[in-house]
Amino acid sequence: MRILLTGFEPFGNATSNPSGEIVKQISMENVFTAILPVAYTKSAEHLLALIAEHNPDVVICLGQAEGRTQITPEKVAINLDDARLADNEGVLRSDVKILEGGPDAYFSTLPVKEIVEAIKNAGIPAAVSLSAGAFLCNHVFYVAQNKFAGTHVRSGFVHVPLMDSQSPEFPGLPTMPLDQMVTAVRVMLEVL
Repeated sequence: MRILLTGFEPFGNATSNPSGEIVKQISMENVFTAILPVAYTKSAEHLLALIAEHNPDVVICLGQAEGRTQITPEKVAINLDDARLADNEGVLRSDVKILEGGPDAYFSTLPVKEIVEAIKNAGIPAAVSLSAGAFLCNHVFYVAQNKFAGTHVRSGFVHVPLMDSQSPEFPGLPTMPLDQMVTAVRVMLEVL
């Protein structure tokens, strides 16, 4: 089984992104890793190029979710870019369809509940999430689900909390140790 695992580069003024840091620490046979840009057009193009290059059986995209306290596999990708923040190229989107004429939403094809239970059994907080928002995380999630609709390839998105080292940049928000998040992703890969 060939798995493509992606994270994101730092966003805005942040100096790091836990999703990218996790990806850097995953080294497993048949797992291909990459860090996507935080830019609407480039992130989708990069993801589709990686899919063409590696021809994966499973695609998992990771992203940072400030304020979350658990590892949260996402259930639904929506056909909407609608964020209060601009991407790293200064692009701000409000009420924009990701794919004109595309379905309003796609469900993850990952075994979301099974993944959550396995992570919790490893002693790491995890929960199913129903919304990946309407920014870059949801954008790449929707692009992947659209790409693989009707195929055997399983794909989805997983949000991770801020990591402990980000506390000074995000005072008062919950964090999780990076090594704990890396373990959670390894557990997820074992489930698959």
